[in-house]
Order: sequence, then structure tokens, then C-alpha cells
Amino acid sequence: MEPGEVREAGHGTTDLHYVETGMFDIEGYSSVYLLDAEEPAVIETGIGAEWEAIVDAMGSVGIDPEDVAYVAPTHVHLDHAGGAGYLAEACPNAEVVIHEIGAPHLVDPGRLWEGTKRAVGDQIRHYTEPEPVPEDRIRTVTDGDAIDLGDHELAVHHAPGHAPHQVVYRDPANEAVFTADAAGIYVPDLDTVKPTTPPPNFDVPQAIADTRAIADLDPSVLCYSHFGPQPTGERLAEHERALAEFLDLVEERRERLGDDEAVIERFVEETDLAGPWTEDRAHAVAEMDVRGIFRYLDTREE
Repeated sequence: MEPGEVREAGHGTTDLHYVETGMFDIEGYSSVYLLDAEEPAVIETGIGAEWEAIVDAMGSVGIDPEDVAYVAPTHVHLDHAGGAGYLAEACPNAEVVIHEIGAPHLVDPGRLWEGTKRAVGDQIRHYTEPEPVPEDRIRTVTDGDAIDLGDHELAVHHAPGHAPHQVVYRDPANEAVFTADAAGIYVPDLDTVKPTTPPPNFDVPQAIADTRAIADLDPSVLCYSHFGPQPTGERLAEHERALAEFLDLVEERRERLGDDEAVIERFVEETDLAGPWTEDRAHAVAEMDVRGIFRYLDTREE
């Protein structure tokens, strides 16, 4: 898919499209979903750099930005919520939905921006500094809430293993769950699911519990933020297995090598994502995910 290209989500869903954002100049890395319900909703917002392409995609499927009722990032990490302020301006009648823990970061994204710059290093060249969302445009949610879209609904389920401000949204009419990062990353070119374990808040047992909670919702379709809709099949079990194996391998290598930087170097050398992604992004993600597991292990031992 080309950046800005929009497709029907398929897999038995209705009124649902997804947009290829072209994030990090990678095809098949990041998707934003357009739910053309009676009260239209945009799920996820990208990093901000591609907000105009998302607005253009709305028009291509017959959604007037002025009719959008909700912009709903799953959490405030900037690859999910970086475009929230831009889309709030482009969709002047929309409320921006976010978990209550994350709301202050949308109103004043300065700290989040500075933290992201520290975390991603030179990858920040792909980002756009986020625009604040007016406080009176934000609708905070928590576990058990629901956003009524008329003929669809976004049922809110807190999924804090990846980040404390993360939720997943279930659309019962489509038997679909918008998985945020709670079900890992689906890599189309490899047809596989990878865990995503960034610092500072990644919690392995909670992440496993989140994956099982999604399974308990019994969705037919998983709408991955990274990347695209997939039939559920065995994907959730695949994610849980991959996460457990990654934890064990990081822990074993840390004990054996006794040098965290050497462990990171080994994982960077071995990543299989440099093919489907750019090499610099694949290496940055490998390092970030290992550091997230280090942080979890250190916290567990305190």
C-alpha cells in the first residue's frame, strides 16, 4: 500500500476502512482506522506527520471531517496519538477519546514530546511535534465505558501492560477489536506477530493478562495498529508465546553475557525486521524492546 492509501478492512466487517500512514517511510507499519458509523470515528491518529493524508482518506470513503464525532487514539505514545491535535482541528466537531491517565498528555504534550525525543534518538526526524488538544474537546474513558456511534459502538477495555494509559476498543457489530499494542505487532511481510515491549512501563504479566482479556472478548477480527486487520485465528496465542520466549531469551542472555549493551547488540544483529522495515527502524525497535524488558526485570527485582 502507498502512503495515504485506504482499503476496506474486510474479513466480514462493515463500514470499516484502514489507512496506510507510511510512518517511518515503511509500508505496512502503521494503520489508522475509519469507522463510517452513524457517528463516524477515527481510531488512532499516527505520529502527526501524516494527518493530512488521513483527512484525505476520510473524503475518499465519504466521511466529511466535520461529521466525525470521535477521534480515538488507543494510548498517548506518539505513534498512536501524535496526530490527535491536528485531527481535532481538522474535525472541529469531534471529541478526542483517551484513557483518563493519558488525558493530561494530550492537553499539554510538551513532556511527552521531550520524552519521545530522548527515547527515539535520531528517529525523531520522522515525527512532527504534537499540537495540544483543547481540554474541553477531550472525553476521558476508563474500563467498562462505551462510545455510542449509533449503529456501532466502541466498548472500552483497559489494557495497561504496554502502557498504563492504553485501552483497546471492541466494536461488537463487527466482532472486531482495535488492539493498540496489546496484541503485539503484526508484520505482513513475515506473516507473524512480534511483541512490542518499550520502556519505561512495560509489564510482562499484565501484558499477558491483556492478551488473554482480548481473547475472552472472542473477536473474529483483530485490527492491529501495526499493521492492518487480520482474522483472529491463533494470533493471540502466537503473541503470548512470542512474548514469553522473548522475556526468557533476554533474561538468559543478560545472565550469561553480564553486559546489557552486549545483549542489546546481539538482538540488534539478529533482528529479522530489517527486511520488511528500514534497517535503522528495525535496529531502533530491537534496542527499545530489549531495554523495556530490562526495565521490567529490574523493577521485578526491587
